Amino acid sequence: MAGERDNLGGRIRRYGQVSTAVGGLAARLAGERLFGVKINRQEHASELRRALGGLKGPLMKVAQIMATIPEAMPQEYVQELVQLQSNAPAMGPAFVRRRMQSELGPDWRDRFKAFEIEAAAAASLGQVHRAVGLDGSDLAVKLQYPDMQSAVEADLQQLRLIFAIYHRYDRTIDTRHIHAEIAARLREELDYALEARHTTLYGTILKDESGVHVPDIVPELSTGRLLTMSWMEGRKLLEFRDAPQEARDAIAGNLFRAWYVPFYYYGIIHGDPHLGNYSVREDHGINLLDFGCIRTFQPKFVQGVIDLYRSLETGDRDLAVHAYETWGFTGLSAEVIDTLNLWAEFVYAPLLEDRPRRIQEFEAGGVYGREIAEKVHAELRKSGGVTPPREFVFMDRAAIGLGGVFLHLKAEINWHRLFHELISDFSSEALAERQQRLFDDVGVPVPERT
Repeated sequence: MAGERDNLGGRIRRYGQVSTAVGGLAARLAGERLFGVKINRQEHASELRRALGGLKGPLMKVAQIMATIPEAMPQEYVQELVQLQSNAPAMGPAFVRRRMQSELGPDWRDRFKAFEIEAAAAASLGQVHRAVGLDGSDLAVKLQYPDMQSAVEADLQQLRLIFAIYHRYDRTIDTRHIHAEIAARLREELDYALEARHTTLYGTILKDESGVHVPDIVPELSTGRLLTMSWMEGRKLLEFRDAPQEARDAIAGNLFRAWYVPFYYYGIIHGDPHLGNYSVREDHGINLLDFGCIRTFQPKFVQGVIDLYRSLETGDRDLAVHAYETWGFTGLSAEVIDTLNLWAEFVYAPLLEDRPRRIQEFEAGGVYGREIAEKVHAELRKSGGVTPPREFVFMDRAAIGLGGVFLHLKAEINWHRLFHELISDFSSEALAERQQRLFDDVGVPVPERT
């Protein structure tokens, strides 16, 4: 199956499709910068979205990721990219049969009591089928589309081109580390054996959280490109937008713990708070469904998150600088520090007030955090720009993605107390010990993250 793992022909075709779609648009953006040829950026962004909308697969996923990192792209482009749909057309029955046979062998059907050949859900990298195990258990079978490695590599090359062109237009944010981090996580998403280990990690971490549920992996029915797990019933979160306040608050509280218990206790975060990656049970508990985008942090990074909170709480500017430097920010001038603190004050605001409140108490349109992000971007541009470190990218994305969900729910929670429950006895040494024990128990090494 080497050809499928890295098919040069597939990659060349992918390059051709995407290059044709974005080449002329990119040239116009470069022309505005280099030659002063003015373009309508809203119209240009709409054209880019329409061009990308004709493609399915990783590039759509990348576009959605970029839309949830507020500092990475201007508002006109984000508003268009968030309209891209994550659902790709499902593989037909003939494709499914061939893919299942290639992963489990010619007798693959005999290994299930029942298997629905029509997909229950389709996304950018694969699709999910309902099945019943030989023991009668309900199963979810996640099957990766063919030739995804070629598609991912082609799309990441195009993303690098888009970043390079945009950087010539606007040098405020150096996107080198953003690209490297997105590339690493997206490549990991192709490894379903790694996702199985991540799922087991989360099941261990959250086993005592009554409001959070993680599927069980079925190893004998899983491979590097096929993942079989227990089926979890639940409804889409947006179906609860008009539920009673108590229900919405319960859902938000469970989501908060689903994301931040792993982070503050084990230095691990789910980097993709996409609405399709979890569902809501009738008791308002949360089902976590996808573990392809998991980030493990060094304990000092988590300590930096808490140090920055303490700096805002006490007005200790030196501690804020220490936190930024711990994360990997370099060359911090006084102006850049002040600007980064504007962003920090926005993100940490709900945690600093010991009272029930909404995650954002002023009305704002568009993406959660967009208005303050635009202000931060403008100030950074004046002061010479900044290079966000790799580790910062998906932590920031998780915070903003979850904030948007909490905003949808109109949840009114004492975020301060939820946060303090998690950090009350925090120490980086204890986190390192828990992290090592966890990975030893599950049987995988602690990843080296740089």
